[in-house]
Amino acid sequence: MDYTDRLRRFAINDSHLDEDPEPTTLESKTLVLVRLAALVAVGGAEPTYGSEVDDAVTAGASATEIVDVLAAIVPIVGLPSVVAAAPKLALALGYDPFDADATA
Repeated sequence: MDYTDRLRRFAINDSHLDEDPEPTTLESKTLVLVRLAALVAVGGAEPTYGSEVDDAVTAGASATEIVDVLAAIVPIVGLPSVVAAAPKLALALGYDPFDADATA
């Protein structure tokens, strides 16, 4: 199925969307970083960050690339959403953002 047919199916909420829900051309690392950005945008729950970060690391994303997602989406989702997500993301990366003794 080409992108125009797939886009049409999304536009009309086609009942067959469930049959082919996954992207077909995005590389796995790109896909998990996009999902992480979406999680921040919707204000996802803290446990979900752990799962998505694990998937991103498994797909080859570095911690720097994962944090860059936050910087990249500030113009779209706004700084308050990113600030709210940052501690959840930090904990998922194994870093306590509120530890005064932590080194940057």
